[in-house]
Amino acid sequence: MDNCPYDIIAIVGPTASGKTLLAANLASRVNGEIISADSRQVYRGMNLGTGKDYEDYVVNGKTIPYHLVDLVDAGYHYNVYEYQSDFLKVFRSLKARKVLPILCGGSGLYIEAVLRGYRLLPVPQNATLRGELEAKSNDELAKILASYKTLHNTTDLDTRKRTIRAIEIEEYYLNAPTEIEPFPQLKSAIFGVRYNRATEMERIHQRLLQRLGNGMVDEVGGLMESGLSFDDMAYYGLEYRYIAEHIMGKLTYDEMVSRLNIAIRQFAKRQMTWFRGMERRGLSITWINGELPLEDKLNKIMEAIQNGF
Repeated sequence: MDNCPYDIIAIVGPTASGKTLLAANLASRVNGEIISADSRQVYRGMNLGTGKDYEDYVVNGKTIPYHLVDLVDAGYHYNVYEYQSDFLKVFRSLKARKVLPILCGGSGLYIEAVLRGYRLLPVPQNATLRGELEAKSNDELAKILASYKTLHNTTDLDTRKRTIRAIEIEEYYLNAPTEIEPFPQLKSAIFGVRYNRATEMERIHQRLLQRLGNGMVDEVGGLMESGLSFDDMAYYGLEYRYIAEHIMGKLTYDEMVSRLNIAIRQFAKRQMTWFRGMERRGLSITWINGELPLEDKLNKIMEAIQNGF
């Protein structure tokens, strides 16, 4: 898109809102490429559970280029600092080629980290601290984590391993150098897609059934057979946690589907809470009714971009 007044366009929204399809079609119109902002789609071999809808990138028979998907193997713990670093490499490459970057995803922390220019530090492992923390109970770990002023992620209490890592990060920040290379300030136009609650819940339910029908249980089983533990599965999100519990015999198939469906709905609600927080923190989001036909959504975005809001 010639003379675009923005450095980057962002398409955000909760799970199952159709973000990827919209972003890909927008990219087709404006000579753009997609930069994923999904904290789980960076993992190779985790396709159905993370919702990698590769077919959504195909527009008029052409695959729209996408980036920051399938970066690392399952088992690795990718973090927001690495995301920022990888994002900058892709962003600068696209700008050098005069391609419009389109950020697309639902991971609020990742989105905000690049659009608001957080400068986070790479945090090495602290074996001594980890040894001390391993002796603590889960409740004690939660109290330690809560004692820090700034918590970057409210899901850090999901697993014991994640809580220990979060404490390790916060402790490192206390003693880190104060001079940090600034993250570039990007001029962004952000568009969000949302449905009414009833429609959103139905979309989540149907998408879950589709992914299960496509073999999501087999995907999780294969990962566990490769050596990933239950804690690893829980770390990678709701689908992996509940399906792992089913595979281990803790939940029947129907119980797993029911609980997972409820948990994903709750997750979508938390995503919207984060996006509202982004707006309070100064990032303006133009919300688009998900019920609109795709063409109408695209026209609204194009009109807003061309008019500079």
